[in-house]
Amino acid sequence: MELDARQTIIVGILVLFLGKYLNKKIAFLRKYNIPEPVTGGLVASLFLGLLYFIFGLDIQFSNHYRDILLVVFFTAIGLSTKFQSIIKGGKLLLLLTVVAIVYIFAQNFIGIFIAQLFGMNPNTGILAGSAALQGGHGNIVAFAPILESKYNVLNGMEIGMTSATLGLILGGILGGPVAKYLIQKYKLKPEDNSEVTVGTKEGENLIIDYSSMLIVLFMIALSIGLGLHLNTLAAYVNFTLPLFVTCMFGGVLLANIIPLFVPKIQCPTNSPTLAIVSDLSLGLFLAMAMMALKFWEIGDQAFFIIISIIIQTLAVVLFSVFIVFRVLGKSYDSAVISAGYIGSSLGATPTAMANMAAVTQRYGASPMAFVVIPIVAAFIIQVSNALVIEIVLRLTN
Repeated sequence: MELDARQTIIVGILVLFLGKYLNKKIAFLRKYNIPEPVTGGLVASLFLGLLYFIFGLDIQFSNHYRDILLVVFFTAIGLSTKFQSIIKGGKLLLLLTVVAIVYIFAQNFIGIFIAQLFGMNPNTGILAGSAALQGGHGNIVAFAPILESKYNVLNGMEIGMTSATLGLILGGILGGPVAKYLIQKYKLKPEDNSEVTVGTKEGENLIIDYSSMLIVLFMIALSIGLGLHLNTLAAYVNFTLPLFVTCMFGGVLLANIIPLFVPKIQCPTNSPTLAIVSDLSLGLFLAMAMMALKFWEIGDQAFFIIISIIIQTLAVVLFSVFIVFRVLGKSYDSAVISAGYIGSSLGATPTAMANMAAVTQRYGASPMAFVVIPIVAAFIIQVSNALVIEIVLRLTN
């Protein structure tokens, strides 16, 4: 059975509602910050698997709206990134950027090494490396088809999505305990005595209305247009970049350049309207991506995924404790950032933010951590990850 684009998005909305309901009812899912679309998508995928095994019914979904939603989400991230925030992060931001990019290389080579140990296509290791763990489910949707078509990787989407899901769970579980260990061992105290204000945003008092929605849609459309041209330019110089990366670049450029030349135009950075468009795009995209997975096709590769995730998790924790924490100064801020880094390098930016929120609500505020991690995790790592994957593929093929 094949569903068209309209039918697919209807199912995706229902799956997202299912995830919201399950997260509301099951404490474990809330405690470890499992995203609602991942919850609903996993349940839907398992249900569709039962239909396949019992009745031989194989349901195929359209990718049309799913791929558009991915681009919209990352474009919104670009529009939310201001140069002033990058400058405010200062030294910690620069140091974390350097070590994070170095570790993207390491994470991919670890994945490739494990794949070779299992006698698999070495390129499969990238889908159990930074593509899944640093990039999350969105990156897998972008890179799995490339690795399957150009590099002969089998079941790339299922391997990548499974790795991303397991990484998301482990990243949410381990970040807090690691920060607690560092804070207690080194007797660290907050350097900033301000109140914990996690989740508050500049422009929070704005309302969502007709005009604000028009502006957001207009800016997203312009950013995607610019991103399309940047993608064409990258292809012209023989450098493959996923469309969502160049569209994110387009959003960053417009959000920072337009106010300089046309001050009267209010860019939607940090506005509730942009936040809702971003959250909705991500939620529906993830729900549609997860529900279409065919985990039963992984077969013998399941053991590879489990071993790979165990090794990658140990490597991230050790790297965070002995490199990230120390390079950033062995301070309270660096302990909180380490918790966020574990969340982002195994899971996603929301996991990183949830880890840091849990730590600061218990031990005290760390405003700098909430400046540095969103920029590094949501923007710098996403851009760098795509570039590093391209470089690693060229080096190993």
